[in-house]
Amino acid sequence: MKHKTTRWIALLATTGALTGLLSGCAWSIGSDKGTGKVVATPTRGQELIDLKKAKDQGAITEEEYQSQRKLIMER
Repeated sequence: MKHKTTRWIALLATTGALTGLLSGCAWSIGSDKGTGKVVATPTRGQELIDLKKAKDQGAITEEEYQSQRKLIMER
């Protein structure tokens, strides 16, 4: 019984340590100045793809599409 308890405690300690280390890494990857917020800036291509999808699905008009497309291309 003592052997099983020792293994269980070791497993919990290892899992806790790994979770702590890995969660720290996750917060630092792609974060903005240590705030914990992940910043994902879309590329110009992705913006154009999303804009086209919005137009194709009827979420925006052709005029809105052309106007926004022009703004994206000017950046």
